[in-house]
Amino acid sequence: MASTGAKQAPKIVSKTSAGGTGAAGASGGPPIMPLASPLMGKKKKPFLGMPAPLGYVPGLGRGATGFTTRSDIGPARDANDPVDDRHAPPGKRTVGDQMKKNQDDDDEDLNDTNYDEFNGYAGSLFSSGPYEKDDEEADAIYAALDKRMDERRKERRELREKEEIEKYRMERPKIQQQFSDLKRKLAEVSEEEWLSIPEVGDARNKRQRNPRYEKLTPVPDSFFSKHLQSGENHTSVDPLQGLGGLNTPYPGSMTPGLMTPGTGELDMRKIGQARNTLMDMRLSQVSDSVSGQTVVDPKGYLTDLNSMIPTYGGDISDIKKARLLLKSVRETNPHHPPAWIASARLEEVTGKLQVARNLIMKGTEMCPKSEDVWLEAARLQPGDTAKAVVAQAVRHLPQSVRIYIRAAELETDVRAKKRVLRKALENVSKSVRLWKTAVELEEPEDARIMLSRAVECCPTSVELWLALARLETYENARRVLNKARENIPTDRHIWITAAKLEEANGNTQMVDKIIDRAITSLRANGVEINREQWIQDAEECDKAGSVATCQAVIRAVIGIGIEEEDRKHTWMEDAESCVAHGALECARAIYAHALQVFPSKKSVWLRAAYFEKNHGTRESLEALLQRAVAHCPKAEVLWLMGAKSKWLAEDVPAARSILALAFQANPNSEEIWLAAVKLESENNEYERARRLLAKARSSAPTARVFMKSVKLEWVLGNIEAAQELCTEALKHYEDFPKLWMMRGQIEEQCENMDKAREAYNQGLKKCPHSVPLWLLLSHLEERVGQLTRARAILEKARLKNPQTAELWLESVRLEYRAGLKNIANTLMAKALQECPNSGILWAEAVFLEARPQRKTKSVDALKKCEHDAHVLLAVAKLFWSERKITKAREWFLRTVKIEPDLGDAWAFFYKFELQHGTEEQQEEVRKRCENAEPRHGELWCAESKHVLNWQKKTGEILAQNLAVSANKFKERDPCPSGKARRILVSIYGMTQQMRCQGSGKKQSDLVKPVESMEQLIVQNCSPQYLGKNASCSAVQKIRGKKRKRMRLIRVIKALITCWQKLQSVSVLSK
Repeated sequence: MASTGAKQAPKIVSKTSAGGTGAAGASGGPPIMPLASPLMGKKKKPFLGMPAPLGYVPGLGRGATGFTTRSDIGPARDANDPVDDRHAPPGKRTVGDQMKKNQDDDDEDLNDTNYDEFNGYAGSLFSSGPYEKDDEEADAIYAALDKRMDERRKERRELREKEEIEKYRMERPKIQQQFSDLKRKLAEVSEEEWLSIPEVGDARNKRQRNPRYEKLTPVPDSFFSKHLQSGENHTSVDPLQGLGGLNTPYPGSMTPGLMTPGTGELDMRKIGQARNTLMDMRLSQVSDSVSGQTVVDPKGYLTDLNSMIPTYGGDISDIKKARLLLKSVRETNPHHPPAWIASARLEEVTGKLQVARNLIMKGTEMCPKSEDVWLEAARLQPGDTAKAVVAQAVRHLPQSVRIYIRAAELETDVRAKKRVLRKALENVSKSVRLWKTAVELEEPEDARIMLSRAVECCPTSVELWLALARLETYENARRVLNKARENIPTDRHIWITAAKLEEANGNTQMVDKIIDRAITSLRANGVEINREQWIQDAEECDKAGSVATCQAVIRAVIGIGIEEEDRKHTWMEDAESCVAHGALECARAIYAHALQVFPSKKSVWLRAAYFEKNHGTRESLEALLQRAVAHCPKAEVLWLMGAKSKWLAEDVPAARSILALAFQANPNSEEIWLAAVKLESENNEYERARRLLAKARSSAPTARVFMKSVKLEWVLGNIEAAQELCTEALKHYEDFPKLWMMRGQIEEQCENMDKAREAYNQGLKKCPHSVPLWLLLSHLEERVGQLTRARAILEKARLKNPQTAELWLESVRLEYRAGLKNIANTLMAKALQECPNSGILWAEAVFLEARPQRKTKSVDALKKCEHDAHVLLAVAKLFWSERKITKAREWFLRTVKIEPDLGDAWAFFYKFELQHGTEEQQEEVRKRCENAEPRHGELWCAESKHVLNWQKKTGEILAQNLAVSANKFKERDPCPSGKARRILVSIYGMTQQMRCQGSGKKQSDLVKPVESMEQLIVQNCSPQYLGKNASCSAVQKIRGKKRKRMRLIRVIKALITCWQKLQSVSVLSK
């Protein structure tokens, strides 16, 4: 035990001493024996001391294999120990930070939050694997693909980014942009206002902030003379004098020569002479002597100083920077012409013209071979100096065309210009520009001689050859053009000019040959035939009057470069383009060629026929239609157009013969039957029309044939025959709504309201989706006074036909006519929600609003229905009511242009021109309406389809619509405003009082104007709004002629005042 303790003692001592604990070990006392472990008494494990199993590796199960000792990895460090790098960033200054960073880099975030369905994980799943050569090659391929795709999308991306940046800047402008308008207003701030603005933190008062400037008063001559005579010396100013300045303490120190010798007095005459001498010296310095004459007016020198004020309004610092930069450029590269030109223009902008001239002249010395520098010097120099500069430029650049042109422009005399240009042509004979400029100054004979020489010097100039050909005779012009073709075999204008020359001299048969030769020759010389350019040349020939040439060009090039299946479509577009450009003959030639290629195409014949109808004559239209029906006999519309043309020309037999031929080609055509019936009925051949309709009903029975039969009997007054035909027609065509409508209207005309209601109801059972039937039934109920039933009918109609604007409009108008404006406005709001893009609803909504809100409502309507004719018409009427005549006319024109088939627009437009237009404007509107032949419109259809107007022409219906539109307007707006209504009621009452004044001679003179005024008021306001007639009892109680006369005078004065007020309210203008 002793020996064991002796052996173990040093270890214990070393441990304790190394650990720094244990007092006994430190003092060198006896060693401390270790305590017995409590585990020593337990049972020993059975596997201890036994050999290890086969294949056993110690620590493999818990992963403790491949131990590394501390000597392998170095001394241990705490996580808070600093790293070796003293200047590491804040996140890498300790060992723990670096370990954590490395662990974050090694570990990949494979959470669901980091996963995207399209892109996958945000990081790379294989970042921990080795990066081999295959990976590098794959990355290079993908990078090349990404780069190429990026280049393809670059323009769109840049455009999108630019739009996003602009949008962002508009939504979030910079501070300086927000205050840009205020900055501009700073220019209006005066210096006193600017100085009165206190600085931040400046607590001084206004007098301290803005001290008064010292006022200096000039000393008069009397002050000096007085004190010179007294000889006294003063060092202060007498306040009683009220003059500024001090006496000179030494009078003898005055400038010699200003005092008269020996007198001691101040000579004022010499002071004036000295002042004039000084002014002359300054004038001589700024004067500009040209050929011995000064260009400065000494008398107006001070006035002319205003012209020397710099016109440049930029920052002075920018000018200084630009001047410094340009000076640096000039010094670095003195032979650089743009530097001298820019420097001269900078000085010119800042108002220093003389400095600019000096700079540019120095530039001509440094760059004598620069054409631009010499031209700039000539521009800046005045008068004869510029001529001298140009002469010097010619000596340096004898081949410069621009300098010669500038020299000619500087000359004011025509002879001098000719002399300069001829001198230039001697040096530069190959310049086309010089030849053209010289020829323009010559007379025709001299110009011809010069052009003969010009084409020798410049044989490749087409313009010179063509100009010479125009000045020559026919035979010489042909020779000139032949020479031009030899010298320039690749230009098409020479060939076209030759064709125009032949046409102008009557050789039209040569035109086609020349154009064909041109195409062949140009192709042989390798020239590509550009179809669009040739068509433009044909249009120019058309405008110049060369019809045969333009048609020959069209025939030659119309089929070049077009696929066979695209010919028809392309040619129709070309024809429309020519019509838009005003080249009618070109369009006619295109249609003619298309008809030769497609003789059996009905659409091409129709387009050609409409073209002749709009832009040709009646003879050309009829000739075209004869050819059309020969090639397309089954095209009914072509037969009908020919018959109508004959009928409009009052050639009824020819129209009948055309329709007879149409019957032979189309034996059972409904359109031709009805056209024949219309022709006979319009010419009062009613029996022939009846026989034709009877034949049509037997051979080609259709619903329209029966309808026309019923209408013919109805308009002729045969009500019973019309009813029988209607009953027979309804047996065969009970689902045709117009038959039910006609049956109900006939019964309504006969005042059989119950039968009419029954007809409408039966029709609605068969045709529940016919909107006009619902409207007719509603009108019938409203007419008999059943407003509740009319509302129910319209509501039921809206349920069966949802989103129908006409039904909503009638519901609104029904409530408005009943006087329930609030309900009408509510219904209109619902209607606009269900039909937000309905033009007729928006047009009605504009006039449902009060006057101040109508303009706002019209803006909303235009936003929803920008191209709707009804909305445009409502806006035009709105401007009309506000007396904005020009704007109203513009909107009326826009309306009839967008929808020429709307008859209401033509009616209101014509009425507008009758009130505010000239006779020419009225006639133009009427003719345009007759050519358009409108067929639609609420007011228009109500008049054109009325049984009493069945034979009226378009012009007569247009005039008839004026009264109807006025009546409709009165029904909707009996008294447009409360103020106007009160004025009308007052005037109406006063007219009644004047009628009660008696029947004296003086009063009888007022009867006729009073009656006219009364009728006019009744026309513009319904009688129920004017109240009852005034009673005459109160007037008859007045006794005495004088009192009655005074009352009459008062009434007349009040009447005149009310009438003036009424005109200002502009009720009667409608």
